[in-house]
Amino acid sequence: MNAKEYMDLGEQNVIHTYNRFPIVIEKAEDVYIYDVEGKKYLDFASGIAVSALGYSNEEYKNTLKEQIDKIMHTSNLYYNVPSVFAAEKVVKATGLKKCFFTNSGAEAIEGALKTAKRYAYDKNGADEYEVIAMQHSFHGRTMGALALTGNAHYQEPFGPMIPGIKYAEYNNLDSVKALVTDKTCAIILEAVQGEGGIYPATQEFMEGIRQICDEKDILMICDEIQCGMGRTGKMFAYQHYNVLPDLVTCAKALGCGVPVGAFVAGEKCCDSLVPGDHGTTYGGNPLATAAVNKVFEIFEKEQIVDHVKEVSEYFEQKLDELVEEFDNVTARRGKGLMQGLVLTTPLADTIGKAREEGLLVISAGSDVLRMVPPLVITKEHVDEMISILKKSL
Repeated sequence: MNAKEYMDLGEQNVIHTYNRFPIVIEKAEDVYIYDVEGKKYLDFASGIAVSALGYSNEEYKNTLKEQIDKIMHTSNLYYNVPSVFAAEKVVKATGLKKCFFTNSGAEAIEGALKTAKRYAYDKNGADEYEVIAMQHSFHGRTMGALALTGNAHYQEPFGPMIPGIKYAEYNNLDSVKALVTDKTCAIILEAVQGEGGIYPATQEFMEGIRQICDEKDILMICDEIQCGMGRTGKMFAYQHYNVLPDLVTCAKALGCGVPVGAFVAGEKCCDSLVPGDHGTTYGGNPLATAAVNKVFEIFEKEQIVDHVKEVSEYFEQKLDELVEEFDNVTARRGKGLMQGLVLTTPLADTIGKAREEGLLVISAGSDVLRMVPPLVITKEHVDEMISILKKSL
């Protein structure tokens, strides 16, 4: 079959919820992807910030093969060996107390939301508790996560949303304070907004939200699904601010390609959910948590976070040079290897031209070119990307 035949077959049988790029991927090596026609692409999208280790880490791949030969699924009616050690690693990395494994980022958000409501219920009894989220945020596509996503475009066809969600202005502490009531049980934010346009939080904003939550006994939830797992030069982006949330959600690079997420709870709320309150059939299965274990081991052994700090300085420098060079590039935003360029010309044109030239990049919002490459890229890969991007701009 050729590429068009694959795409036609997909369109016949797959529900059309994505306007996919016109390539059919067959394989990947290092930080490059190859389509079925043999064309090579430098991958600066990494499956939307998932494939942090690239595609050729043999230690990671062998771990998955070995686990498949042992057991892939047990359900949560029993303990399994990989999940016990994976939970320990996630808890240690976040600085929190206990975690729950899910299958996706959206499910992690749902679990965090339920934890916050259960915490308030145990404290104050039954009530209609409220959550403050941020405008232009993105937390997922399930109904709870969608309600927290501060973008009416995603919500309008699926109303009514779950009640009690209010939206504050990101990086505007006064707008958050104005929404707090006695019914507020949680405030949720991304330390770096992803889909909303690659906006990092300010120090004042993060510290201010932590202070509000402490004063009012509200839970602070940090969505680290995209900005976590080393992408910004810390294991989790909130760690740049010396602020510890009460709940953290993670996914994407947590499994580096194996679908897995988690929500992690601190001392205050780690025992809020009790048997019968929450569950998942696949979550925390041996295959997924074997991947999580190995990801953390490789991160530590290969000093991935330190590498991100080093290469991201060069990356930012080169992107800043593009801002100076091109009139249609007005700004750079981001942290570490989560970067965006603000364009005044159509994003689709630049993304399409880059793809033709052998570079995969994606969008964030309506005017931001988003780059979230594998965390193992080198300065040489940055140079290659810049060379292609100049042609595309």
